[in-house]
Amino acid sequence: MQSLLNPNMPVDNLVVVSNRGAYVLSEKNGQTTYTRAVSGLVSAVEPVLTSNYGTWVAWCGRLSNNAKSQGHRVAIPPEAPHYYLREVVLTESEYHAYYHGFANSSLWPLAHQLIDKCIFKKEFWHAYRRVNYKFAQATAESAREGALFWIHDYHLTLAPQLLRRYYPRARIAFFWHIPFPPPDVFQVLPWGRQILHGLLGSDLVAFHTRSYMNNFLACVQHYFQATVNQEQGVIWLGKKKIMVRDLPVGVNWRRFEQLAADPQVKHRAGQIRQAIGADYLLLGIDRLDYTKGIPERIKALGILLEKHPQYRGKISLLQIAVPSRNGIAAYANLKEEVERAVGETNGLYDHGYGAIPVRYLHCSLNEKELVAHYLAADVLLVTPLRDGLNLVAKEFVASRTDGNCVLILSPFAGAADELKGALLANPYDPDYLAVLIKKALKMSTAEKQKRFKTLQHPVKSKDIRWWWQNNLKLIATPQYKPTAEKSILPAQAATRIANLY
Repeated sequence: MQSLLNPNMPVDNLVVVSNRGAYVLSEKNGQTTYTRAVSGLVSAVEPVLTSNYGTWVAWCGRLSNNAKSQGHRVAIPPEAPHYYLREVVLTESEYHAYYHGFANSSLWPLAHQLIDKCIFKKEFWHAYRRVNYKFAQATAESAREGALFWIHDYHLTLAPQLLRRYYPRARIAFFWHIPFPPPDVFQVLPWGRQILHGLLGSDLVAFHTRSYMNNFLACVQHYFQATVNQEQGVIWLGKKKIMVRDLPVGVNWRRFEQLAADPQVKHRAGQIRQAIGADYLLLGIDRLDYTKGIPERIKALGILLEKHPQYRGKISLLQIAVPSRNGIAAYANLKEEVERAVGETNGLYDHGYGAIPVRYLHCSLNEKELVAHYLAADVLLVTPLRDGLNLVAKEFVASRTDGNCVLILSPFAGAADELKGALLANPYDPDYLAVLIKKALKMSTAEKQKRFKTLQHPVKSKDIRWWWQNNLKLIATPQYKPTAEKSILPAQAATRIANLY
């Protein structure tokens, strides 16, 4: 199979590194089972790995009491292998302190500029360092000289620099999938310099938007005596050149168009409309996360129904909240807040006839169900308080080939930079969001079609293949003068990186 990147590149030289992979592994009675995982990262990354017969290094859900436990290396998928999965095994304490702790109680709220939700503990940081070392070691042992490493997201910011100690001449790309905060927010993090130092081990650091990219460059300038060319997206740190780019993730729009044309999916969309029983169906599909603006969205619907009682019994918000990070207290509190908001809104505006104001589902959807819900909706509400990008908005546009729909989008979602045909609504202003919902319901077919054409262009021109190629072609050949230092064995590197962080 020909490489999607460059026909002259060896097809077995790509190594992807991320916290989670495409499969969850479990063992019972000595037998290993493989359960397919569903996530935006899997959809985005796996096809390029498959076409290049590469290796995916990831934690696959297994915990061990032995801190030195070695993970499996297996051909994936088992029935028709196209790439290798190299498992990283964590202990329970590592998982909680690294994942629930530093990654999602320190970095996640910091990146979304919700400082009041940040928890900074030294034990979180130490676990984060140890796990990043585990990933770097497993990655180095899975690669060969000349490999191209593609590392993903805020869980593994130290890995590029650690990996550089194994392979000084390695080609390393890093993609940061969430917002990157401005310097005055980033400086709150006690270990901010170390995080940046880790990322600067890459040859390429990429983000969804130009503003995240500029924030990163400004943070580098604050912490390091580096030469930064913001216009060109280049950092010179001594003799080391690091490229920085804004490369938003795309979707496989052809796949969504195909699903939208499926008679079974269309039939299911009709069933959803009939079950809701509303003249107007609003849709929200989000992970249950405090960054997504779900309570604010429900509040806006309540304001609309209070000010415009003619919509009572005729409009319904179907809010699907995908379970997320159950081990973190802030998420349990959010679940209670959302359920309370749903109950209060329905109690005030459900008079026992017509459509229920809010239908709330706490569940995940498979691909066909997801597209069926997109087809059923009149309006999609994507109104996060802050979001790295938001692929749901792009998937909705890709699915709705009829164009008879409206997208309401928060300006604080990265996708707002591209999707200019959306109605932009500040989630912190529920009164104005209510006004825009009413505007969407009254919008003419001609205006919907005009806006939809504007929405379609970036979704199709910057699709998932565009994203792969623009991330990886930049480092397909070395972009900097290699150091004179030679690669060393993992055992030797382990000694050298012990005190790196």
